[in-house]
Amino acid sequence: MKKLVLLGGGYGNMRVLRELLPNHLPEDVSITLVDRVPYHCLKTEYYALAAGTVSDQDVRVAFPDDPNLSMRYGEIANIDLENKLIHFTNEDQIDFDQLIIGLGCEDKFHNVPGAEEYSHSIQTIGKARDTYQTLNNLPAKSVVSIVGGGLSGIELASELRESRPDLTIKLFDRGKTILSSFPERISRYVQNWFNTNGVDVINEANITKVETGIIYNHDEAVTTDVVVWTAGIQPNKLIRDLDVEKDRQGRVVLTPHHNIPEHEDVYVVGDCASLPYAPSAQLAEGQAEQIVQMMQKRWSGKELPEALPSIKLKGVLGSLGKKQGFGLMNERAITGRIARILKSGVLWMYKYHKG
Repeated sequence: MKKLVLLGGGYGNMRVLRELLPNHLPEDVSITLVDRVPYHCLKTEYYALAAGTVSDQDVRVAFPDDPNLSMRYGEIANIDLENKLIHFTNEDQIDFDQLIIGLGCEDKFHNVPGAEEYSHSIQTIGKARDTYQTLNNLPAKSVVSIVGGGLSGIELASELRESRPDLTIKLFDRGKTILSSFPERISRYVQNWFNTNGVDVINEANITKVETGIIYNHDEAVTTDVVVWTAGIQPNKLIRDLDVEKDRQGRVVLTPHHNIPEHEDVYVVGDCASLPYAPSAQLAEGQAEQIVQMMQKRWSGKELPEALPSIKLKGVLGSLGKKQGFGLMNERAITGRIARILKSGVLWMYKYHKG
C-alpha cells in the first residue's frame, strides 16, 4: 500500500479528504491524517469563541469516518523530506510515500518586545479558549486592546462589543482608515459601526512594546487590562525550519503543480504555501482541489499539464456582531444585514457538508 500522509486537519486537507473519500482513492493508497486534536476546527470562527458568543462545540467539525482513513494525534517534532519520515515529540515516527503539508500559521509579532509574552491570541483553538476565559472573567469597565485592524481584529472587536457591552474596547490599526485596502464604502461603513457602538479605533498605530497592563503606541504608554494580538501571521515553525526555498513571507515556494521542487510527492497547502493571493480558507480549499487532481494524474501515470488555471476566489465576508456585516463578492461591495446573512449561510453550508 502507498501511504498518503496529511499533516494538519485544516481547511485544505479537509477538502483533500472530501475529494478523495469515499470513492476516488485508489485501492492501493491509504490515508493517515495527523493533527493535535481529534476534530477539524473552524478557525475563521475563533473570534466568536474568544468573545463568548458561540460555544466550543460550534467551532468543531468531525473528521470523516472512512475505513481508508486512519488518524494520528500528536505534536510533530520534525519533517524529514529526504527519508520521508514524520517525527513526533514522543519519539515515534511514521513514513510516507506522498505528503501534503497543511500546518497553517502562527501569530507574527514583528519583533515587538513583550508582544508574545503579554498578549493573547486566537490563532489556535486552545489559545482562543484561553482568550475567552480571560476576556469573560474581566470585571466591568475593564479595557481590552486589540492589536490589528484586519478581518480577525474587526470581527473580534465587534463580537466582543455585543458580548460585553460593559468593556472599553480599543482597536489599534496601522492604516489611516480601517480596512484601507477595501473600497471606501466598506471602510466607512465599518468605521461608522464602531463609532456608533463605542469601539475606539486608533488609526496609524505603531505598537512598539507590550508589558503587563500597558501597551505602547508610538512609545506612548496606554493602560490596558488585556491585549489580544491579531496583527499578522507567519507559517508554522515546522515550515520555517524546513530546508527548502521560501518567499519573503517565509512560505514555501512550489512548482506550478503545488509540490516542493525536487520533491514531487510532497505538496504544501494553505497558509504555508507561496501563492499569489492572501492566505484564506477559501484559497486553501481551491488549492487542495488542484493538488488532488495532480495526485490522481500521477497515480494513473498521466502527464501533468504545464500550468494550472488560476484559483477562483468568490470574495471576502466579515461580520460586525450577529446582525451586520461587510464584504466583497465578485468585486462588488456589500454591507449590512445581507452580508451577515451570506456569511452565516456559507458557514452553515460548510459545517453541514463537512467542507
